[in-house]
Amino acid sequence: MRSGTQLDAFTRQLSFPLDPFQIEACAALEAGHGVLVCAPTGAGKTVVGEFAVHLALESGRKCFYTTPIKALSNQKYADLTGRYGKDAVGLLTGDTSINSDAPVVVMTTEVLRNMLYAESPTLLGLSHVVMDEVHFLADRFRGAVWEEVILNLPEEVRLVSLSATVSNAEEFGAWMEAVRGDTTIVVDETRPIPLWQHVLVGRRLFDLFDAKVTPTGGRELVIDPDLVSHVKRRLALDRMDSWEPRGRGRSSDFRPLTRPEVVARLDEEGLLPAITFIFSRAGCEAALSQCVRSRLRLTTPEQTARIREIVEKHTRGLPRADLEVLGYWSWREALERGFAAHHAGMLPAFREAVEELFVAGLVRAVFATETLALGINMPARSVVLERLVKYNGDTHAELTPGEYTQLTGRAGRRGIDVEGHAVVLWRPGVEPVDVAGLASTRTFPLRSSFRPGYNMSINLIDRMGAAQSRALSERSFAQFQADRSVVGWTRGIERNERALGELRERLGGADGEMFEYIRLRERLRSRERLLERQKRADRRGAAVQSLAALRRGDVVGIPVGKRSGLAVVLEPDQDRDDPRPLVLTEHKWAGRIGAADFPVPAHPLGRMRLPRHVDHRTARGRRDLASALRSTGINAPRKPKRAKSGREDAEVVELRKALRAHPCHSRSDREQMCRVGERYNRLDRETESMRQKVAATTNSLARTFDRIVALLTEWGYIAAGEQPEATEEGRRLGRIYCESDLLVAECLRRGVWTGLTPAELAAVVSCVVYESRQDADATDRGPTAAIRGAMAETVRVWGEIRAEEVRHKLPPTREPDGGFVTAIYQWAGEASLVDALVSAGSGGKELSAGDFVRWCRQVIDLLDQVQSTAPDPSVAKAAAQAVGSIRRGVVAVAAT
Repeated sequence: MRSGTQLDAFTRQLSFPLDPFQIEACAALEAGHGVLVCAPTGAGKTVVGEFAVHLALESGRKCFYTTPIKALSNQKYADLTGRYGKDAVGLLTGDTSINSDAPVVVMTTEVLRNMLYAESPTLLGLSHVVMDEVHFLADRFRGAVWEEVILNLPEEVRLVSLSATVSNAEEFGAWMEAVRGDTTIVVDETRPIPLWQHVLVGRRLFDLFDAKVTPTGGRELVIDPDLVSHVKRRLALDRMDSWEPRGRGRSSDFRPLTRPEVVARLDEEGLLPAITFIFSRAGCEAALSQCVRSRLRLTTPEQTARIREIVEKHTRGLPRADLEVLGYWSWREALERGFAAHHAGMLPAFREAVEELFVAGLVRAVFATETLALGINMPARSVVLERLVKYNGDTHAELTPGEYTQLTGRAGRRGIDVEGHAVVLWRPGVEPVDVAGLASTRTFPLRSSFRPGYNMSINLIDRMGAAQSRALSERSFAQFQADRSVVGWTRGIERNERALGELRERLGGADGEMFEYIRLRERLRSRERLLERQKRADRRGAAVQSLAALRRGDVVGIPVGKRSGLAVVLEPDQDRDDPRPLVLTEHKWAGRIGAADFPVPAHPLGRMRLPRHVDHRTARGRRDLASALRSTGINAPRKPKRAKSGREDAEVVELRKALRAHPCHSRSDREQMCRVGERYNRLDRETESMRQKVAATTNSLARTFDRIVALLTEWGYIAAGEQPEATEEGRRLGRIYCESDLLVAECLRRGVWTGLTPAELAAVVSCVVYESRQDADATDRGPTAAIRGAMAETVRVWGEIRAEEVRHKLPPTREPDGGFVTAIYQWAGEASLVDALVSAGSGGKELSAGDFVRWCRQVIDLLDQVQSTAPDPSVAKAAAQAVGSIRRGVVAVAAT
């Protein structure tokens, strides 16, 4: 490192030496390059971002430090103010504005995006932007914001992008180079703290990998043989237990440990503090309750006193009357004993207290959802995974290697621990080889989620015109990745076309008789395949219909497969698309059957009386029920015969006749030439498939942009002409940043929300931002006639927008959700927190205090936008008053 450089001066301020990757990135930054740094969690990437802050301050210019979530912004703001003082650092997170004109401003990425579109004067003098956790651009809900910022930042701004380790860093870096100019890519895959992998089976803690075997010469890691043999014995004992009276043959060593027992076991091994990832909020709270009910305590009296002080500091602004409903006393008791939960449903003040206590070493066991893994500075000595499956919003899916790496990356505190530990809790179904696959794979490809939207499109057109806006969408990382796949398909098409030409020549050319014969034969086969698919579809349709009609107690015959024989329906399933009733067969197998098991419809052969509660999960229950089924005297039908084909298709008859009459049909080398023809046809189909993929992919984002422009032009948000431009209504739309931006703009333009009181306006506005976590009964249509009328009209407008989106082939705007209407109406009307939370749960959807605050803040954010964009002054005034009414009590505390 050269003396006299800014890097040298910066390094002298640090209490630790820089790692090689940090020096490389900082040197590139000082040389005027942008940088992309990809390194594991906890490796110290943020030092590079802090050096960007140093460079900006030393040159008398500005640096913006962006993060994906408010918690990270708050944390970074605290770090930077601790170093540079409060006068030099500001904070902007949507609902918080502190010293926004400072030379260094920490903000959420959405705030910077909005500044760019508004051409805010705050951007003047900006020299550096740090994008922490830039891999968040893969997020399917908010990831597009990162690309909007990267594409719209002025060219002279140096971009510092900090990412977790991704397997396509070079691809991402190549795109950054293309759109931002000179960019240095720095990749470091070395964890600063070694990570040991373990599996906890009962009370025994095993290494996942054999420590005696060091992988050399390309050899892979070897699973610990003691772990493998122990798991086999455990499974063997479980099988024995299923045949013996309950309790015999089962070793107490294999009893699943309770959560307090797991924490105590980790404490015995010296592995605390620990974060246990549980993929549900309810699971985190349940784990915390179990620990509080146990006798376990992880703190000393001195630590307890200090914990109480920190808790008081974070919660002193909470109304005393609300403490009971917030669960304050049990939460504080858990903290004083060294336990905590951490998830997005917690009150922000509670969550921030947990973070401070954990970093201070006062809380030693945290039960958290995966949101904690997103960059929040809460490292631990060990990380525990209870399960390797999580709900991803659509279904329960196995963890990916990237998710496993991100979660376990919290283990190992730099400067405190010499090593970190990842512990997987074993349970039946968890295979050591699968855990090893997760732990040893480092594939985490970054995939863009960028898609043009209404607000984005109108802002781009207003700033740079339609042509440049269209070109900008083509420069996105999403199109960059799509185009790279097009390159491969294009090469494949060229290769196939050469091969097709050679095959055509062998067949006598495209105008030859044999080529004509081959084409005729292909038409026949295509028609026959189509008819066969139709038959299969008809058979499946009949099977689906018959399965959906089955009732509990119906006895059916499974005609084919290894489950063939009699079966009784335990739980019917009336799913119209894929009914899968639960059955028990005469052979003691219980499970769900589907249309694939029935080449013929499933007609009941008889009925069987079932007890009210059927225990099909135990061997005894299955055995008794199967015996009763066999004793009914109902006989299973014979294997069904293939149905005779009906009247032959007329087109098939004509094609066969034409084939037999063709001159080539009698050629001696016909079959040999037909084999050449089959190769030609197969290759031709493959080539056509690639052509369709290329056509669908090339300029796909630009086509979406064009469709959005067409819709907005029809609706008057864009003025048509050679140079389309935003109208006054369009500029209003450009200042609305929410998922349902066009719906909000249209409701304001049509006066749908005019005449509502502040509390009523808050209620109606909530339906376009609130989204129920589960499919609960959303029958809440509002407590007043004005609310009900405005909501009905809002839904009608949404229906019009959705119809236009279908016509223009655009992604759908989400339907309004009335699940938060009564709760926010009561809160804005000065109701107590208890009453508001009770209203929030009245539709069957329990809402935590943290979720209540979060949705209140989102309603406030949209009301602020309504205030600044509403053409009706009375609506703007009502929105401003509503914001004041909502921002009180726990909501006001959360915003400070």
